[in-house]
Amino acid sequence: MPRKKVENKPAPKERDSAIEAATFSMEQDKVQKKLKEGWIKSWMMIEALAVTDAAARASLESHIRKMGLENGVVITKKDFKRTEKVDRPFANIETAYSGVVELEVLTPDYDRLVFLVLNYAPSAIEVLEPKRISMDAGEAQGILNSLAELIHRFVSMTRGGIMVDTKK
Repeated sequence: MPRKKVENKPAPKERDSAIEAATFSMEQDKVQKKLKEGWIKSWMMIEALAVTDAAARASLESHIRKMGLENGVVITKKDFKRTEKVDRPFANIETAYSGVVELEVLTPDYDRLVFLVLNYAPSAIEVLEPKRISMDAGEAQGILNSLAELIHRFVSMTRGGIMVDTKK
C-alpha cells in the first residue's frame, strides 16, 4: 500500500530553537483494516540530541524516514515536537538541542515490533492494540535470537566477547 509522503517545512529562522510541530495521521479506516488483519498498533517516542537545532530535527526526520521504509512497518502518525535547548548535557558539551517525535506504528507481528525497538531505539514504547498478543514458538525463538545477536554485537564492541564466570 503506498504511503503518503510527508515533508515538513524548515523552522523560521527568527525563532532560536523552536521548530514547528508537524503532525501526520493515516486515515483511520486503513488503520482499522490492518488491525482486523492482526497487525499490532504501538505508540513510540524517539529522542535525538545534537549540537544544533537543525541537526536534531534533521537526524530525527532521517531516522523516522528510514524506519518507515522498513518492510512490514507502517507509520500511521508522526508528531514532531519543538526542539529544546539543553545546557551541559555532557561534561564536554556546553549546549545541545533535544528533539522528540511521537509515533504510532503498525507492525504485522511482535517480531517486527521487537526489530524496531532494537534498531531504532525508542525511548518509550506502548502497545496500544491488541490487548492480548500470542505467538508460536518459532516467532518467540526468532525474537530471542535477535536479542542474543544484539547483545553479542554490543559486547564484542566493548570487550571482545561475553565474560563467563568459571567459579562454582
